[in-house]
Amino acid sequence: MVAPTVSQINAEYVTQLSNRYWAPHVKKKMTFESKVIEDVYQQEIVKTKFAIRKIMLLEFSQYLENYLWPNYSSEVSSKAYLMSICCMVNEKFRENTFTQKPEHFPYFFKCILTASLAEENKDLTLREQTVLLVFLDHCFNSLEVDLIREQVQRLISLPMWMCLLSSRLEHELKKTPKLRKFWNLLKKKEEKMDEKSAEQANQEKRFLSCLIGKFLGVLKSIPLSGPVSMDMVHYCERFIELMIDLEALLPTRRWFSTVLDDSHLVTHCHLSNLVQREKEGRLFCQLLEMLKFYTGFEINDHTGNALTENEMTTIHYDRITSLQRAAFAHFPELHDFALSNVAAVDTRESLVKHFGSLGPNTLHKVASNLCLLPSLPEAENTCYQKEFLLEMLVSRHERRTSQIQQLNEMPLYPTEKIIWDENIVPTEYYSGEGCLALPKLNLQFLTLHDYLLRNFNLFRLESTYEIRQDVEDAISRLKPWQGEYGGVVFGGWARMAQPIVTFSIVEVAKPNIGENWPARVRADVTINLNVRSQIRDEWEALRKHDVCFLITVRPVLTYGTKFDRKQPFAEQYGLVFVRGCEIQGMLDEKGRVIEEGPEPKPKLKGDSRTYRVWLDPNQYQQDMSFSVQNGAEDVYETFNIIMRRKPKENNFKAVLETIRNLMNTECVVPDWLHDIILGYGDPGSAQYSKMPNQISTLDFNDTFLSIEHLKAGFPGCSIKTTVENSSLQKPPFRITFPVQLEKGKKRKGENDDGEKEETPTLIIEPHVIPNRGPYPYNQPKRNTIQFTPTQIEAIRAGMQPGLTMVVGPPGTGKTDVAVQIISNLYHNFPEQRTLIVTHSNQALNQLFEKIMALDIDERHLLRLGHGEEELETEKDFSRYGRVNYVLARRLELLREVGRLQESLGVPGDVSYTCETAGHFYLYQVMSRWEEYLSKVKTKSGKSGDVTTVSEHFPFHKYFANAPQPIFKSQSYEEDMEIAEGCFRHIKKIFTQLEEFRAFELLRSGLDRSKYLLVKEAKIIAMTCTHAALKRHDLVELGFKYDNILMEEAAQILEIETFIPLLLQNPEDGFSRLKRWIMIGDHHQLPPVIKNMAFQKYSNMEQSLFTRFVRLGVPTVDLDAQGRARASLCNLYNWRYKKLGNLPHVQILPEFCTANAGLAYDFQLINVEDFNGIGESEPNPYFYQNLAEAEYAVALFMYMRLLGYPAERISILTTYNGQKHLIRDVINQRCGGNPLIGRPSKVTTVDRFQGQQNDYIILSLVRTKAVGHLRDVRRLVVAMSRARLGLYIFARVSLFQNCFELTPAFNQLTARPLQLHIVPSEYHPTDRRNGDIPTHLMRIIKNMPEMANFVYNMYMQMIQNMHQYRKQLFPPPEPVPVPDIENVKETKESVPENKDEETTEEDYKQMPEHPGRDSDSEGSGTEEDKES
Repeated sequence: MVAPTVSQINAEYVTQLSNRYWAPHVKKKMTFESKVIEDVYQQEIVKTKFAIRKIMLLEFSQYLENYLWPNYSSEVSSKAYLMSICCMVNEKFRENTFTQKPEHFPYFFKCILTASLAEENKDLTLREQTVLLVFLDHCFNSLEVDLIREQVQRLISLPMWMCLLSSRLEHELKKTPKLRKFWNLLKKKEEKMDEKSAEQANQEKRFLSCLIGKFLGVLKSIPLSGPVSMDMVHYCERFIELMIDLEALLPTRRWFSTVLDDSHLVTHCHLSNLVQREKEGRLFCQLLEMLKFYTGFEINDHTGNALTENEMTTIHYDRITSLQRAAFAHFPELHDFALSNVAAVDTRESLVKHFGSLGPNTLHKVASNLCLLPSLPEAENTCYQKEFLLEMLVSRHERRTSQIQQLNEMPLYPTEKIIWDENIVPTEYYSGEGCLALPKLNLQFLTLHDYLLRNFNLFRLESTYEIRQDVEDAISRLKPWQGEYGGVVFGGWARMAQPIVTFSIVEVAKPNIGENWPARVRADVTINLNVRSQIRDEWEALRKHDVCFLITVRPVLTYGTKFDRKQPFAEQYGLVFVRGCEIQGMLDEKGRVIEEGPEPKPKLKGDSRTYRVWLDPNQYQQDMSFSVQNGAEDVYETFNIIMRRKPKENNFKAVLETIRNLMNTECVVPDWLHDIILGYGDPGSAQYSKMPNQISTLDFNDTFLSIEHLKAGFPGCSIKTTVENSSLQKPPFRITFPVQLEKGKKRKGENDDGEKEETPTLIIEPHVIPNRGPYPYNQPKRNTIQFTPTQIEAIRAGMQPGLTMVVGPPGTGKTDVAVQIISNLYHNFPEQRTLIVTHSNQALNQLFEKIMALDIDERHLLRLGHGEEELETEKDFSRYGRVNYVLARRLELLREVGRLQESLGVPGDVSYTCETAGHFYLYQVMSRWEEYLSKVKTKSGKSGDVTTVSEHFPFHKYFANAPQPIFKSQSYEEDMEIAEGCFRHIKKIFTQLEEFRAFELLRSGLDRSKYLLVKEAKIIAMTCTHAALKRHDLVELGFKYDNILMEEAAQILEIETFIPLLLQNPEDGFSRLKRWIMIGDHHQLPPVIKNMAFQKYSNMEQSLFTRFVRLGVPTVDLDAQGRARASLCNLYNWRYKKLGNLPHVQILPEFCTANAGLAYDFQLINVEDFNGIGESEPNPYFYQNLAEAEYAVALFMYMRLLGYPAERISILTTYNGQKHLIRDVINQRCGGNPLIGRPSKVTTVDRFQGQQNDYIILSLVRTKAVGHLRDVRRLVVAMSRARLGLYIFARVSLFQNCFELTPAFNQLTARPLQLHIVPSEYHPTDRRNGDIPTHLMRIIKNMPEMANFVYNMYMQMIQNMHQYRKQLFPPPEPVPVPDIENVKETKESVPENKDEETTEEDYKQMPEHPGRDSDSEGSGTEEDKES
């Protein structure tokens, strides 16, 4: 879908209208005229057949926010007005549109309901009514908005059951006695209503029932063959989508499910003509399958509890037996059926056999006996067709495969049928117009099974989309053509795919008990690796469990024919089959699988390589059954290509298996989380203040730097210390909080008014950390950060049990808070284990580097996954790194034991193993210590003698290498504390050795690493992907943890956030999880979803963190940033509740000093077309803008010439295409030039999230349409990466019109839009930020001028260097003129000038900037002529 360009926007009729009536930048607007709305609707929407481009144009002009809704009222409401608002809202769903004038919404909604039921062609066309259906669907999916929920609830509640058959209503009320009580109350309430209210209530409760009737009318009017109006088809598709969404939400399903069942909608659809039409009805059939799935979902609609397999079987048996009872009592011709056992008659074939012979009237009577149809009067024939009556009875009573069984029989790899099905794996060009057969992730889910299943399906299809891209890329590179004599000839080559030489199935194992698919299917694939050694190495490096794809192509195009990218891929390339497989290993020369291990792999001779692979048993069984039943060819004899994928993108199968395993086990989520995850109940119920197991006293360890810091950290609380002496009021502090469970709101009585809430009193107890020993390294590491009150609230919440959500805007110290929570949990609950999960390895590494700076014993740290290589520390925290650490530490400690033994004069070798050391401690060390204590301990009431402490101390010799003197001899208490500290030091040695004793018994590295993970480590870190991949292994090992902390939680996919909650087996049916801390920022970028359809239609980019925020789960919002200058912070702080600045941002010199050579600390610089070109798009979505790239690089070079360090400058852009272009420009202009070099990073805004730099140069690329920067979250990330300077290159006219970006762009456009530089001011400068420069300022008009300026500036610097060198080293006495070689030698013999010389040499290869022609000034310099 191509968005409108600027020139189109400007030329449009809409733009001219908006400039007169509603554009935000126009000062004098014309008064409101409803005729304008009529005209716009007819001309721009109806006439163009609801063209999405026109609707986008209107929406972009702020038609909805500034004209339609502000002026809406019941007086001006009309069809065109309603339709215009609906079109706009559908275009920008999930924006709070109606908050401006909420009082008009009820009337507006009422008009929508009336219009939805209007007769076709009279008032509204079917196309218009489809728009209304989409609007209604959006309303039902926005139940978190109070305004909308209020209206929607009236349509779906118990009163809607008045539409049921009276016999069915009676039957339902009898099932749930509580409902009858409510029903009677409703009846009484209705009787008291006045006529008008009663009529409106009646319309509301009948609305959905009438809408179903209307839909069935449209469905029946579709013919079986011949032309059909696509408007009808789209209406039917959207209607089924609405039905699915109503069934998939518990609050709507509870009442609607019965009404839907009573209308027999699914049966009508199943028998409709549209289903028979293969082309037009394809999507309708897929949607109908989804609706069938949800109508039969395994849930109790009233309690919301998931139904077990036994309960589902009971329901099925009850239905069949009630049918048998009715048959036995009233239909003698069905006696055989009535007397059969259930299993004999509950299949479709059996039911059709028994009921198929009956006439329509008899079938109608059977149905009315079951309360499915109204009773048939005597002597009247039924109006229903026999086919409908039979299908209704059969589909209701046939045995169903359980959902979990269907899932277990499903192949995990996509096949060619799914890969190229546009309805479920749409192309990247999805415009948002049609609906799709995809599940949606909304706010609420029916059960955990439903939650996992939707995520499973979406994850599977999203990875299928990426697989499709890889397959298309690899096959198109191979260029398969038809050979001269048939067969396949490959005209190209591909790095990721190879032609198969031979393929053979080598094992089909017997099925497991209770399954009908093989336990395992293995095959051998042989390929010829006659390729470059680097590519051969990549193929040989395929690891166990890597996924590959086996592909069959039968090209139809002859050799040399050109392929057309616009034609459908599969037909053009002759692609017939795609099947997935998993590598077991490569075979050696004897045909054995080469196992992975520490040993080097054997070198194989020749180019031929054979891989043993596992195939998907489910898929194999389906393929074999199909080929036997239909006489089709065997798929597994046809493969001629094998394709591999990049390892990082290839973990989909492991994640899908993890989700499937979760669905097969009983998922035990902690009780306090269960309802919140499904989206029900009180969203604040898991916050610590509402948890029954709050902890009243917590040790805040080193969180506070002083008592003043503590008092400032709890504003609104009164502080009471347990010691009066101010010199003793030093951290660490234990704080006792008043624990009171927050109850529901109490109704205020009249006498309550005067009462005020009491200020809570905190009891502060300073305590001294016991002495740990006499060595300097025994002193605990301390936190040095002065946390703000909100950070302290986040730390407090994280230490308490329950769910803690911390929203951390850019630069607010999210990582510092996370690390402090981890440290405090470690010290408060030493027996508990904490799991850290992040989205990226980089974030995990940042966390680890900060954890190591705190008082946490490193033997308790462990890092899982592949990212540990990137840790910027000399220590290795991976599994094997920790094993090596423990073994080295063991030897170190045993040496200490040897030294202690020597110092005590004990004979023998006690430091041989941990076991002998343990005996030594028990019998030699403890006895001496106890004897010592008995000598020096004071009798009650007597003061101790200072001299005895040192005199009798048994370990003087051992501690001889500690700073002396050990004892201060000032006071008895102080010296006793030192003595005890020394003993603690000794005791810790033996405690650690006791822990390490297991490593002497476990011999293999694998066993040792498992022990470390399960027993020794207290803080375990991994990425969410690693957790999803390795869940099975972790659970099997018996991995246990009590707390989870998630960083970057708003960037993690919903399912990847959920899996880490279930990495352990429940204990006695309960989860041991006590705390879940999520830290993230939903105002920054969400998880990356490459396909627009999954991102927008299925809402797959919504993280669990964002969903919790939408549900209203309480959050702690960090509110002080310390990253950027206050002026830069203003560019994005409008997006947060109250984001302020930390004091140092105003005080520190680096924030107060101006940016040298630049007039402003941030500027938006307008870039016009260069040589008539703005943005270009060499490939789809690969946007580039040469003018901006050159300008950005010129500014970078200018800053370098002024003396800015290169590592403090990063260049960012919003598109990958521009990133590559900027890198090319840098390589060409200055990359190899040592005087300038390269910036710290050139990357995209999305990639740079979570990082920062002092100076950011940003290119926004687009000149025709705003593109994806319109997502405010991307803007927030882009604006918040810079600390001291931000310089943005963009087409200002395009971005300043965009409604969402206004708050930032208003500030940017308030400054000049041309670059203001101060060329003679070098870095660093003394000028204060905001002061007018004293040096001469220059205004750069455009990119060529800047390029020219930098070129000349560079030349000038080179000349100055020459001059400087000549002054420093005057030329020698005149001698005969040497030849050129000697000159070079002379130059090289002056080491001080080497740099300058290189630079000049380098410059000679430096190309000219565009915009500099040979006539421009300075082109006549000596250097230029020489070069």
